[in-house]
Amino acid sequence: MKPGIHPAYGPVVFHDKAAGFAFLTRSTATSDKTVEWEDGNTYPVIDVEISSRSHPFYTGTARVLDTAGRVERFQRRYGSTS
Repeated sequence: MKPGIHPAYGPVVFHDKAAGFAFLTRSTATSDKTVEWEDGNTYPVIDVEISSRSHPFYTGTARVLDTAGRVERFQRRYGSTS
């Protein structure tokens, strides 16, 4: 890699505000806020709205939309264009 053109890549804590869940990973994202992690070190923290702990797909609360019924209802209401 060319030196001096890539962003710094280091440990960052991502905090899911919806679930109260935080995890430590590596990223190029930075933040002015910091948090002391379980290992005693201080890392930058980035607040996120949703993660695998709170996303409906991963938690099993996802709903399946009836797209076929919506299309049929639209065609009944407005007719076909042909």
